[in-house]
Amino acid sequence: MAGFWGKRKRENEQVQAQDAELSRKAQTALIAADERIRTTGDELAYAEIELGRDATAPLRDALAAVKQHLGEAFHLHQLNHDEIPDTPEELRTRNARIAQLCEWAEDLLDDRTDALAEPIARARRAPEIVAGIERDIARMREQLPGLRATLDRLSARYSPDALRKVAGNPEEAAQLLDFAEHGAQVSTRRRDAGQREQANLALETSIEATRRASTLVEAVETFEIEALRAETTLAAIVEDSREDIAAAREFAGTPAVSAAVAELDAALGALTPAGAKPDPFDELTRLRAANAALDQAVAKARERASRPVIPEAHVRHAVDDADRQLGVARSVIAGHRGWIGADARTRLAEAERIRIDLPSGPVGEDDRERVLADARRCGQLAAEALQLAQHDIDSSRPNQGGWNGGGGGRGGWGGGDMASGILGGLVIGSILDGIFD
Repeated sequence: MAGFWGKRKRENEQVQAQDAELSRKAQTALIAADERIRTTGDELAYAEIELGRDATAPLRDALAAVKQHLGEAFHLHQLNHDEIPDTPEELRTRNARIAQLCEWAEDLLDDRTDALAEPIARARRAPEIVAGIERDIARMREQLPGLRATLDRLSARYSPDALRKVAGNPEEAAQLLDFAEHGAQVSTRRRDAGQREQANLALETSIEATRRASTLVEAVETFEIEALRAETTLAAIVEDSREDIAAAREFAGTPAVSAAVAELDAALGALTPAGAKPDPFDELTRLRAANAALDQAVAKARERASRPVIPEAHVRHAVDDADRQLGVARSVIAGHRGWIGADARTRLAEAERIRIDLPSGPVGEDDRERVLADARRCGQLAAEALQLAQHDIDSSRPNQGGWNGGGGGRGGWGGGDMASGILGGLVIGSILDGIFD
């Protein structure tokens, strides 16, 4: 008995210690959240100066929501210390809610202030960023004549279709650089006039225009390298394709392989002749697709050669057998529905579902193995349905625990089994006549 009371005392002390820790945590969180509201308010004021009210609206809304919910937390804390006695459970619930509200407030304010950190830093560094934009604009403008010269040189080697991807890049880049320069100037003027929000918007557009112009300039510079790489890859694929066509003669009698060979031959024949300007990117794409199609056709033919083709007659026999099995199972279950259990009905339904997908006409060589397997599965399920249905019927017959319930007198009906048979139309006329006579 002493051991029992000692254990209860230790458990009570442990619960009291946990409640005290939760109370301390709630008070600490409440103080921290209240202080965070004050500091975030100061951050919001500074952010509005740098970015304007529209850009800081998410933080302002979050701060208002936090103040509202923290009012609930202070009210719960007040209830914990009023003159009305509280149970330990009430104190525990309130302190847990206070801690939860404070944690939510801290997380929300962290999320909104983090989202503003980068725009604020960028706004404070606006003069430095504008200077960097101006340097980038000057540098890229110096590159534009060289880009045009590069395109002129490339036009002597590649077709207009190949160059269409980058032909307009110098002009587009020049327009973007003019736009970026104008945006930087507007940003500086608006900032000097104290219109911070408009200044930041103009700065963002200037940064984006400069980035897009840089992408266009870089695309022209890298085009020649990519085109040379495409030509090298194309030469390798041409050689590989000719070897594949020669190897495919082994399966010349296979229609799919013959069609793939013809397609690859056509792609090879469509390659730009010597002395003309090619589009190596388009030719590489078309030749790769035709080469891959031939590889796939040969692989399928090789796999089929390793396995004998299933005669279509075998597939038709399997489908016919499945139909016979289904016919018998349907007939038995339909004639004794009141006695048939869920297992037999489920097997029949699944067999019917599979049968719907079985083809009624000729089956191609590629599909015969699948159709044969599905037909056999359909027949197997129908046979199982028939076996389960027969078991259900046998269990419901007279003198076998069905009509007289395995006990009762000569006139016993076996309760609901016989009634369900009659209601389900399971007892044919001769049996009915005998019963009612």
